[in-house]
Amino acid sequence: MPNKEMLLIPGPTPVVDEIYDALSSETYAHTDPRFVKVFKNSLDLTKKLFNTDGEVFVIAGSGTLAMEIAIINTVAPGEKLLVISHGYFGDRFIPLAKSFGIQVETIQAEWGQHVRKELIEEKLAEGGFEAVTVTHVDTSTGIMANLDELVPVVKKSGALFILDGVCAAAAIEEDMQKTYGDPAYTIDVVLTGSQKAIGVPPGLAIVAFGSKALAAREAMPTVTGYYSDIKNWLPIMNDPGKYYATPPVNMIYAFNKGMEIVMAEGLSKRYQRHTAIGRAMRAGLTVYGMKPLASEEIAAPTLSCILYPEGVIDAEFRARLAGKGMVIAGALASLSGKAFRIGHMGNTTEKMFVKALELVGETLKEMGHEANIEKAVDEFTKVYHTR
Repeated sequence: MPNKEMLLIPGPTPVVDEIYDALSSETYAHTDPRFVKVFKNSLDLTKKLFNTDGEVFVIAGSGTLAMEIAIINTVAPGEKLLVISHGYFGDRFIPLAKSFGIQVETIQAEWGQHVRKELIEEKLAEGGFEAVTVTHVDTSTGIMANLDELVPVVKKSGALFILDGVCAAAAIEEDMQKTYGDPAYTIDVVLTGSQKAIGVPPGLAIVAFGSKALAAREAMPTVTGYYSDIKNWLPIMNDPGKYYATPPVNMIYAFNKGMEIVMAEGLSKRYQRHTAIGRAMRAGLTVYGMKPLASEEIAAPTLSCILYPEGVIDAEFRARLAGKGMVIAGALASLSGKAFRIGHMGNTTEKMFVKALELVGETLKEMGHEANIEKAVDEFTKVYHTR
């Protein structure tokens, strides 16, 4: 990688040479057949990633735009949306939906915990919910939702299942034709951005709609959006040579290369690698007396929220690491100053995280704390290679 720093935050993630090279390619006209071919290929690969029976949308914007697209094309103003939240980013659906006149009800977990299935069943039994949002991995807590449990509970109620995959897509399986429960249920919408496990710079909102979600949009006379209306984008996704709004040509080049890298590794291998890295990194950091917020049973493969040992000053610790070329993120809300967040996703490598553990150990020692670096690296390596 040409990067001067190890950017180990929850996103953006480090970008590899091939993607930078694609990003810096000559800008063609957005209707040029050479660009159209690249755009079409990227859409085909995105459909393969999510295995949808519907359509995918790759649009200039952020993950927040993807959240908006998912909501306003499935739930009309005045209708009810249930938000199942495991942290800060689950909560973001609340003001977003309310701004479009949607009635929002919420079930929020204690940070570091799952929402209890029984609470969801009780709320859904009240009836009338058009859709339910679930954040696959909440970037604030490092909690991974249990889809095996949640999809059947939600779909049994008749509501659409909307999955926020911003910090999960291309690292954790999000197969939209995979069935959950008996009778068999499937996910209706998955949304993400380009800058996390896909490993591309920020700039693209990516949303996959299944057939039931597309039908929900078809049943709505209008939506409270123009740029966010998937009906305006459907012709372009079917034929990228058509025009609606100018696509981000160079970002599509980069995204296409990123998706080619994902598929070249193989989805199964990529999912296994992320699971192994997440477990190994948490095991290595535990040697330093650093405790993950999430228990291993519900911890995410893509990032971890790590509680500091007593006496470690957050701002100083992260500043010292940054001076060594390693960037991590602070914790949010009530955990601010008490924990840090480290991303371990995308096109990152084993070698990178060995170096990260060494730098963490060195920094702790500089700050007057004990740190057995050799033991931490050994623990990481042992766990990583035990798959």
